[in-house]
Amino acid sequence: MACTLTTGRELPCKDSVGGIKAVYLADYGTLGTLTVTSGTVTAISGTPDLFQFDVKGNSSLEQAITSSRENGTTFYEQTLNLTLTKLDVATQQEIVTIAKARPHVFVEDYNGNYFLVGAVHGADISGGTIVTGAAMGDLSGFTLVFSAQETLPAYFVAAAVVTANTEPTQIQP
Repeated sequence: MACTLTTGRELPCKDSVGGIKAVYLADYGTLGTLTVTSGTVTAISGTPDLFQFDVKGNSSLEQAITSSRENGTTFYEQTLNLTLTKLDVATQQEIVTIAKARPHVFVEDYNGNYFLVGAVHGADISGGTIVTGAAMGDLSGFTLVFSAQETLPAYFVAAAVVTANTEPTQIQP
């Protein structure tokens, strides 16, 4: 079977920036059926509650492509690194719950893009820390590493899908 290429790519303008603005967690299995149009989730049939976690700096989404000629397989390892500043009891208790779960994670970047991590299989916390820091300028907070393995890269998501399902409740550390 031939896999036919469909297009090339121009060098884009230098008008984008790095970084994650917020993540939104949904319980696994609550998305229902995804409507995907040209690689973008434009609707979901479920009614998930999306819980918003605001982040700034030191948070990133990386997707590694793993392809094996020998096995004839390709998959995408989605790794989301989050830094939540300031230690507090309520956040720690929520992290205990999240660590036991397998949420779907929507990621909002500073370019206005939304991505869905763990669309089919959910995402697991594969590591992290609860740290006080040593020096005055060190992090006192939480770091979380979410990992997901999917057959496709994280879908782009229409903003309305996320905003229509976001819960207004947030921890105020």
